[in-house]
Amino acid sequence: MTVQTVNPKRRFRGKPRGRELDIDELAALRQLIGDEREQPEMRRRDLLIEHLHAIQDSRGHLPLAALRALSSYMNLPMAAVYETATFYAHFDVIHDDQQAPPAITLRVCDSLSCQLAGAEALRARLEEGADPAEVRVLRAPCMGRCETAPVVEAGHRHLGHATPESVTAALEAGELHPDPIDWPSLADYQAVGGYTLLADCREGRVSVETLMKEMEEAGLRGLGGAGFPTFRKWHFVRAEPGPRYCVINADEGEPGTFKDRYYLEREPHRFLEGALVSAWAVEAEALYIYLRDEYPGLHRVLREATEELEQAGLVDPGYVVLRRGAGAYICGEESALIESLEGKPGKPRHRPPFVAQKGLFDRPTLVNNVETVYWIPVIHKRGAEWFASQGRHDRKGLRSFSVSGRVRYPGVHLAPAGITLRELVDEYCGGMADGHRLLGYLPGGASGGILPASKADVPLDFDTLQEHGCFIGSAAIIVLSDQDDLRGVATNLLAFFADESCGQCTPCRVGSEKMLTLLERPEWDAAALDRLSQVMMDASICGLGQAAPNPVLGLLKDFRTELADQNVIVRG
Repeated sequence: MTVQTVNPKRRFRGKPRGRELDIDELAALRQLIGDEREQPEMRRRDLLIEHLHAIQDSRGHLPLAALRALSSYMNLPMAAVYETATFYAHFDVIHDDQQAPPAITLRVCDSLSCQLAGAEALRARLEEGADPAEVRVLRAPCMGRCETAPVVEAGHRHLGHATPESVTAALEAGELHPDPIDWPSLADYQAVGGYTLLADCREGRVSVETLMKEMEEAGLRGLGGAGFPTFRKWHFVRAEPGPRYCVINADEGEPGTFKDRYYLEREPHRFLEGALVSAWAVEAEALYIYLRDEYPGLHRVLREATEELEQAGLVDPGYVVLRRGAGAYICGEESALIESLEGKPGKPRHRPPFVAQKGLFDRPTLVNNVETVYWIPVIHKRGAEWFASQGRHDRKGLRSFSVSGRVRYPGVHLAPAGITLRELVDEYCGGMADGHRLLGYLPGGASGGILPASKADVPLDFDTLQEHGCFIGSAAIIVLSDQDDLRGVATNLLAFFADESCGQCTPCRVGSEKMLTLLERPEWDAAALDRLSQVMMDASICGLGQAAPNPVLGLLKDFRTELADQNVIVRG
């Protein structure tokens, strides 16, 4: 018989791999967010991003030791916690051998609207004047305040029409918190008939079928980008077995878009009534609101408005769940948003199944945009025919256009669906800015493509722009003039897509970076750009990669003369 002996030199690991848990960090975490031994619900995976926010808010960054404590607290693998924390731009993960960032962060918006307003020069001047030990200056994507470009976020205060002087003044005064928002209370909203529709729905005076018919006759569609008919989306979710959920996408990150912020700041209860009616229509177990982190003042507004509803007995405590995004454009895509709500990196899912079938917590989920549900109480009160009759050029309804760029009066302009760019600028925006002549425009933000001045009489609505290689999306209109650098426009947009790609699929991850490289060359190879665009559109998982080439294709199609005038050589 052979007897195996143990090698006396072999060492056995007496503790787990990796750094040890710091007991003091765990105690501090329990002090911050609650003791999971007494509140086991705090260990739910879908709370991971909320817990990361709590640490970031309290410490200004995420020390690796705190992430190890959070891993133990939630009984999650450290890899899962680290992957999630490093996915989102608003989390600063600091390794054990790294220094914490300065106490103050200045984020300079580098979206196209802000670039047109001089953001690059502003950022350079802020960097020159800042003490790097006390202040760091970062580039940041669109902050949803394009009508006041250029925009700087100092701490959590957003400064519109920012200058080095105004930013310095804010820092010296310690004004680093969000500006207060004056919003109508529950009593104010009820005084003008608010929540009457919700009561009628709950008490049987208005049926789901009646309301769906109203939305169909009004022609209400998803106003976040896709334009899917609202009544039909309700129908698909209702056809699935319960339990079901309702999610509101308030993560408007498309460059040039700020209409949802506009409505939420002015009439949060009208939005909440529309959201609650939508949740009622699909018999949702809970209503989740996913609000982008770039709107910190609105977090307080919606939290307080929800508390008013709970105190008035209009909703059960906990029925409305407010969640913060963390700086990821991709989470505007509905399945990526669902992943983020579940406490994961916001990476789009393969479809089918669709979120209406298998969404939040793998249950059927209705996902609606802020403005879409905002209109529901108004349409019911004023009638479907009133809403449908508002359009121009054989189109139906109203559209909230977020207009920025080279116009005299940028802002949110409520106008008839089907209005043309020329009509919108002349009738609502006061014409072009002084000294500027229309060169072109983006009809649907960064992803909606680009059209020349010669196509300023095309109706702006769903289904009217596709033949021109564009779409209206969220109706974010960025107006360009003869003084704007088209190469700079193209590289700005592609740099945005390259930075915001979630990295999940190769066509988008590699394609957006490659396209940016091609655009930065002295000469543009049109054939190579066309081939790369086709691959990205055909093979990317979601709309980000599929739509990223749109502005480049538009420039190649309609701006050859203007590009040549600006010394951009296009071959092929």
